[in-house]
Amino acid sequence: MGKAGQAWAWAAHWAKDSAPTDGFLATPVFLAFGIGAWFGLQAEPKPQFYIALAGVLLGLLSFVRLSPWRLRPLVIALAFVVVGVLACGARIWVVTSPMLAQPYYGPVQGRIVDIDRSQSDAIRLTLDQVVLTEIAPDQTPAKVRISLKGAPQAAPYEMGRTVLVTARLSAPESAAEPGGFDFRRMAWYMQLGAVGYTSSPVVTWALPGLWDASINRLRNRLSAGIMAQVAGDAGAFASGALTGDQSQITAQVVNDLRVSSLAHLLAISGMNMAFLTGFVFALIRYGLALVPPVALRINTKKAAAILAFGAALFYLVLSGANVATTRAFLMVSLLLGSVLLDRRVLTLRSVALAALILLIWQPESLLAPGFQLSFAATIALIAGYAPAERFLRDKGLSGWLVPVAMMVVTSGMAGLATAPFSAATFNQMTAYGLLANLLTVPVMSVLMGAGVVAALLAPVGLAAPALVVMGWAAQWILAVAHWIAGLNGAITPVPQPGPWVIPLITLGALWALIWQGRARLLGMAPLALAFGLWVTVERPALLISSDGVLAGVLGPQGRALSASRGAGFSAESWLADDGDLALQGVAATRVGFLGEKTQRAFQINGLRGVVLSGKEAGGNVAAACAVADIVVLPARFGPAPLRPKGCTVIDATLLRQSGALAGVLQDDGLLLVPVHRATRIWSGVTRPMKPLLLQPNAARFAALPGRPDP
Repeated sequence: MGKAGQAWAWAAHWAKDSAPTDGFLATPVFLAFGIGAWFGLQAEPKPQFYIALAGVLLGLLSFVRLSPWRLRPLVIALAFVVVGVLACGARIWVVTSPMLAQPYYGPVQGRIVDIDRSQSDAIRLTLDQVVLTEIAPDQTPAKVRISLKGAPQAAPYEMGRTVLVTARLSAPESAAEPGGFDFRRMAWYMQLGAVGYTSSPVVTWALPGLWDASINRLRNRLSAGIMAQVAGDAGAFASGALTGDQSQITAQVVNDLRVSSLAHLLAISGMNMAFLTGFVFALIRYGLALVPPVALRINTKKAAAILAFGAALFYLVLSGANVATTRAFLMVSLLLGSVLLDRRVLTLRSVALAALILLIWQPESLLAPGFQLSFAATIALIAGYAPAERFLRDKGLSGWLVPVAMMVVTSGMAGLATAPFSAATFNQMTAYGLLANLLTVPVMSVLMGAGVVAALLAPVGLAAPALVVMGWAAQWILAVAHWIAGLNGAITPVPQPGPWVIPLITLGALWALIWQGRARLLGMAPLALAFGLWVTVERPALLISSDGVLAGVLGPQGRALSASRGAGFSAESWLADDGDLALQGVAATRVGFLGEKTQRAFQINGLRGVVLSGKEAGGNVAAACAVADIVVLPARFGPAPLRPKGCTVIDATLLRQSGALAGVLQDDGLLLVPVHRATRIWSGVTRPMKPLLLQPNAARFAALPGRPDP
């Protein structure tokens, strides 16, 4: 036997006991491959592409029965990949709506459909049925979101009310750097075609009709009722957890919850849905059991399942149906359906089916942190619960010690499963998340149960005692969050991983879950590779904001910024992605830039640059180019023939085409990588920009005055 035959025989012997536990569990994975491939395309596919792909799908489906049984899994896998791509194309057709082509200042009329808060703690109104002066209806965004600066006015903030306000609007920004979070893509799928701000009063144009935004108005009324009885941050938190109305929750509370790893309590996630549905199910089932004439004539378990489904559906609609809530609702629906059909309830198959439905319905949710965190926690809990319980019982635990120990173990499993996704999303690891969850999760179940009781007793005016209990529970949770957030070392900053890290972690974990036998050990390879890539990730040496207002240079103290104010979103994103906890003002004092405020000079890899600002920025370009290779200014410069030779001018015209720029060190210079490298439907560009290699020209001019050579 040759070496190849011996190797094959060894591999067959090593994997002889290996096989997928259930092939159905892999179907969402292949669907995700197709979705991921579609989002990775550099140009928007033509209709002919989807027509051809539909033909390929029909061919694969017809080949399933004709193919040998050994090839059928491969054919089915390819079919799900194709379905993923087609689902993305269908979703494009559903959500396409205009985005604002040019910045706008003037009157904005629209109906309030959502109220929340920005990161700066300002009230934000999301409007639909938008009317903009001198903009045609077919070019007017379906929705706009306006941040209200100055003192808030309570009167006009009512769901369904049509308002009029003078505001500045522009299209949503793309990513703050190549590979960063693309807010413009997310906004496009939300049909949010413009964002902006106003300092003007909000004027009521028309009161809501009977059915205008009825669910949102009900949410507001329930929220107001809760906060009337439970004052302050506790009332805002209880209202947000029950109704999804988070407009009264302050930025400090949100930060405490995030740092303490308790933000999921406010996310209307699976746990909230499980608490509410489980409480309703138990209340109905055991309540009916106390009425013998009823209990002897109907199946109280199935009756409770039907009524609990109604409660879950109402909660889904009331809370706004975000990704995590939709996943939870699908899981609960499958669970209650299993009760009605006398089937086993909690299985990984139900998770896979929920993922299939959600990814086909909303394929963009694959890229959403809510989807990743929600499914990671659910899979870990279902896969690990039974083995953990058996292990504890084998160790001699019994009685009340088992549920207590299981609470600790399950919190640890969920935290471990979600840690990579949470770190990649928030750029931080929480040190005391397990302790915070152990102290608050049981209390959260009390809060949700009290909320259900309050809702049942409200029509007869007896909700006050239940609301008091809700208030106590909310106060405890916020106190724990604030305490944990204030501990030394509560968070550890984490740099943004590269594009392949999270997919490799997901693939490795799912491989180990789906396969059994020795083959599951192969899942360790992508996991090890992913964490190796994460640890060795290199951040860009230079970053330039999409408006040219700000630049950041990576130095020995961390990233130095060219200005202490302006382009705040870019500054915050860059520092967070660096794994840096510093504020913009602190980063602006670091070593990296020299010169006066309007002409900030820097050096990178032999290249000299100047960031211009102020009213005279355009007039200073020629002088800056005399001593620099790169000149950045937040305004338009003249046409190409007027630009100085041997100097790269990065102005508003170039940045409109490129978006934000990242400078990556090369052996022979600096490679400027643009955000807009693809012409996708949400990108707002018709022609992509290729990366630009800049090389120093030492013979052209001497070093900058007062600057040592690098």
